[in-house]
This record gives sequence, structure tokens and C-alpha cells, in this order.
Amino acid sequence: MDFALTEDQKALADAAADFARAELAEHAAEWDANSHFPVDVIRRAGEAGFLGIYTPEEHGGLGLSRLEASLIFEQLAQGCVSTTAYLTIHNMVTWMVASWGDDALRARYVPAMIAGEALGSYCLTEPGAGSDAANLRTRAVREGDDYLINGSKMFISGAGATEVLVVMARTGEPDSGAGGVSALLVPADAEGIEYGKNEEKMGWKSQPTRLVSFDDVRVPVGNRLGKEGEGFKFAMKGLDGGRLNIASCSLGAAQHALTLSRDYMAERKQFGRELSSFQALQFKVADMASELTAARLMVRHAAWRLDQGDPEATAHCAMAKRFATDVGFNVCNEALQLHGGYGYIREYPLERLVRDTRVHQILEGTNEIMRLIAARRLLADGVIESLQ
Repeated sequence: MDFALTEDQKALADAAADFARAELAEHAAEWDANSHFPVDVIRRAGEAGFLGIYTPEEHGGLGLSRLEASLIFEQLAQGCVSTTAYLTIHNMVTWMVASWGDDALRARYVPAMIAGEALGSYCLTEPGAGSDAANLRTRAVREGDDYLINGSKMFISGAGATEVLVVMARTGEPDSGAGGVSALLVPADAEGIEYGKNEEKMGWKSQPTRLVSFDDVRVPVGNRLGKEGEGFKFAMKGLDGGRLNIASCSLGAAQHALTLSRDYMAERKQFGRELSSFQALQFKVADMASELTAARLMVRHAAWRLDQGDPEATAHCAMAKRFATDVGFNVCNEALQLHGGYGYIREYPLERLVRDTRVHQILEGTNEIMRLIAARRLLADGVIESLQ
């Protein structure tokens, strides 16, 4: 692939950077301190086109590639990692409804979701099924023209403050595995839904995270995405892009941390010299920049593979997610170290960047699972060559 960006792609990145500076960066610390979910700003992101980034144009979205989405999310994350991470989730939910909902469901929900008038949450993880998503237990039993949903989901971003839930539920027998899972759109205020407390998290404080319980929640069969039993397939397709999205947030956080470190080293003096004059620190930022550049290229390469429909795109997305989220956290952590005691206090953004990027190594599949995906493909017959 050609790693040079087109003028249109550069313009997209510049527009996202402008939005990050104008709408996110100035308020990120306040949102973090107060655990504030900035719905008004998220809706303005919709006005800017950032809530339907890769939703098909025929359904009102921008119809951009996953590579272009990565460019946008990297820039937005330099303003606020936590809020941008929620934007990636909403984009995934909107794309799923637009891609696999029927005409009536799309007409009812997608325009409002793209505009930010209806925000979405993605309900896959359960108390007993995190990485082992194929064994989820939430049930959806068909009764005539409806499904009756029972079960619970946990660690759901935006839950309690959003209007649309895309829920993965078992419509097959308890032992039906991945083939017995269906995807359902559930209005967030449907009767029988209860929300747990907003979890006290280490990071990602500008978005609520709650447990969602379903007690005989009734939804029409028309709210199903695709056919019965296709939900897990949709979830896996969503995870390929979701892994690139969260990797891109790590890139943006790391770039912000590296920029702050460069500026701090030019201003701060120790022993009568600027920090930038110490070779040990020069080597440290050189390594940070090198690893960040490698991670960025790896993410963009995986995004390109996904856009091309490459059969090995899943392995590349997993490898890129693992590498970029590890690098992103390490760069932020090294930047905090460079700032010394100042990095540890909330007046500076480094401690927030460290807290916000730590979870990226866990969600969208833990980095241990990413290694498992890559290893399985690498060790399969004939796959070593196709991963090159």
C-alpha cells in the first residue's frame, strides 16, 4: 500500500484536529474530574459528521474508509481520549444498525444517531462472558412477533445516558455457541431495563459505564439486525474495526504525550541546562517517537487490509491493536516520567493520559486475546506467507 495520505485525507485529519482543539481539549480535564458525559459536545460532533464516519452514504453517513476513520479518531483523541473512545463506540453502533437493520429500522433510528439526537451503546460483554463472547447467556426468546429478553450486560459505555442499545443475545439453544447469537436493537428506555450504578473507574471518566439488566424486555422481531443467528458474525466484524478505533485513540494519546514532553524538555531546566540537552532524555524521546511511528504505520496498514476485504484482516487488526495500545500506554507513561513530579499531579494532563489509555489494553478483546488470534493464524497451514 501507499502510506502517503491524499489531500482529502489530510483535510479530514485537519478538520478533526480543529474540532479537538475547539471542543474537546479545553474541557477534558473538567469532564474527567466531574465524571461528566458531554452530550452537547457529542451532538456537535454529529453536526461535524463525526457520528456517522463509516456509515454508508446511502444511509446518511460519510461512508469513509476505516483508514480515514483511524485518521479522524487519532486527531480527536488528542483533545480528549475518553470522549473520543465513546465516539468510536457510537460510530460502531450506528454502522451496525445502518448495515444490517431493515429499511424501517434504519429510517427510524439512523438519521437521529448520525445527528447525535439518539446516542448508542453496544451490549456484548456479560458478567461471565468477557473475552469468551460466544458463550454469552443473555436470552432472547421469540414470542409471536416479539422477542422477550432476559439477562444482563456489564461494562457498557454510555449506558443510562444513551437512547439506543444494540444487544447481542442468545436466540438458539444454550449450547448453540456462536451460531445461536442474534443482534437486537433495544430502545434504552424499554420497560424491564434497569441500569446499575455508574462504575468508579480508573479512567474514561467522561463517559458512564454501567451494568444493564433485562427483565422480560419485549422488542419487535423487526428490531433484529440481519437474520437470526447472525449476531456473533456482526459482533466479530464490529470488533475488527473497533480494535482499529481504540488503537487509533491510543495513537492520539501518545502523540499528545510526546508533544507535551518535547515542549516541557525545551522549557524545564535542571542543573543549569534544559532537559532537552541531556542525551539520556534525547534517547528516551527518540524511542518514544520511533515506537509511535511504528504503531501508527501498523494501524494504518491493518485499516487498509480491512478496507480491501483482505481475508487476513482480522489477524492484522488484532496485531495492530495489541501493538498500538501497548505502545500508546508506554509512551504516555514515559512522558509522565519525563515530567517528574509535575506529571503526577492533575494540573498536567499526563496522569489522565496514563489512566485513560490503560484500559485500551483490555477492551475490544484483551491484548492476550489479540496474541491468541495472531498466533492461531500464524500457525495455520500457509498463513505465514499471507500475513506478510
